[in-house]
Order: sequence, then C-alpha cells, then structure tokens
Amino acid sequence: MSDSTTANADQPSVVYGSGRRTDAAIPRPGLELHKSNVAVVVTDPQNDFLSPQGVTWGVVGQNVTENKTVENIGQLLAASKENDVPLFISPHYYYPQDHKWHFEGALERLMHDIKMFDRPSALDLTDFTGSGADWLEQYKPFINDGETVITSPHKIYGPETNDLVLQLRKRGIDQVILAGMSANLCVESHLRELLEQGFEVAVVGDATAAAQVPGYDGYEAAMTNFRFLASDLWSAEEAVEQLSAL
Repeated sequence: MSDSTTANADQPSVVYGSGRRTDAAIPRPGLELHKSNVAVVVTDPQNDFLSPQGVTWGVVGQNVTENKTVENIGQLLAASKENDVPLFISPHYYYPQDHKWHFEGALERLMHDIKMFDRPSALDLTDFTGSGADWLEQYKPFINDGETVITSPHKIYGPETNDLVLQLRKRGIDQVILAGMSANLCVESHLRELLEQGFEVAVVGDATAAAQVPGYDGYEAAMTNFRFLASDLWSAEEAVEQLSAL
C-alpha cells in the first residue's frame, strides 16, 4: 500500500483544487484493494454537470476546471477497463412524473426548475443524445461498452432509490472507489449509504467537484466529510496506481 493509507504526524497536506488540508489529526484507515471484490462507482458523469453547455456550469464550472474533474474521471474510467475492474454508473434522470412531486428540498427545487437531467420518459430517448442527461462524449466508449453496469436512476442524491447496492452485492463487491458529481450532494450521499450498507469506500477527491456560490462552498464541505467518513481519500493519480497494482 502507498503512504496515502497510513496516518502519521509527518504526513504532508493533501491538495485538491484551491483547498489545502492536513491529515495527521484524523485517522486514515486506508483501503487494501482485492481485485475479486472491488468496483469503481461514478455518479452523474453527465453533460448537465460536466459540460460548459450544462445547466449547472455557472456554479460548478470553476471547480470542475480547477480540479481537472473531467480529465480525472476519464482516467478513472480508463483504469477500470485497463485493469478489468467492474465499472458502475449511478445516473440521475428526471421524467415528467418527477416534476409533479408535492414538495422538494432546496436543490431538488432548483434541479426541477432548470430542467436538469430531463428526459421525456424512462422508455423514451427522444433528443437524448447530446442532451444534459447524456454522458460526456469522451466517456461513452467506457460506459457504452456492454460491460459497464448502469443502474436505475437515483432520484434525489443517494442510492437508496436505485439498484446500485443490489447490483454491487450480486457481483460479490464490498469495496468501492467512488467519484463523480456532485461532491457534497450525490457523491457524499452515495458514500454515506454505502458505508451504512457495509462497504469499504475510498473517494477520489479530484474526480469530483461542487457548486461554489457566495457564502457557500460545496466542495470544501464535501472534502471535510470525505475525510471524516471514508476509508480513504485519494487523488485520481493514487486511484489509478492502486488499480494498476491489482
């Protein structure tokens, strides 16, 4: 295992984006990967989050750019395929019936208002290609290869409303390398539920990003909670190294 999995007083600061944090004060259990039961899970690798044409780019774009999130997710997707590690995608789609909910939380309301991830129905792909709900074009060879597991959509933030845990369990997987969008929403919610379900989870801190608006920094909030909760917090480079060593 690399030094990233061992906490000690001499451990250097970890830097992602514009943030800097020192790890010595918090235990770092680490994650010793076993090829037979590890998977890469990526949430919402979709245009509305990761493309300059996406509806959220105005609030996430700077953080996506600083972190090189698009490139780092791409490295993780490639490494999963190159090293024969199962890849799972947990997407976000909204159908017309979802816009008839009687109540929403703050960002649920926003997502509905800006028509984020909209599709005409679960069985209708009209105008899907290139839409905000579609994958980034450069990710399609990895996701649409017939091997990647694409779960049913999560509806708010966590996998409680989709079949991700079922799909992982059916493959005998209990270790997850987690990345995707958005850091303090879907990624963190997936982390929390996977931990409650008994999975070991390492989060790839620069293969995610979040909204940053005056007075609120979703990425910094997520990074704090990732370190408090996850088995480990890796960079994309560290994650690729770990996968390549299997």
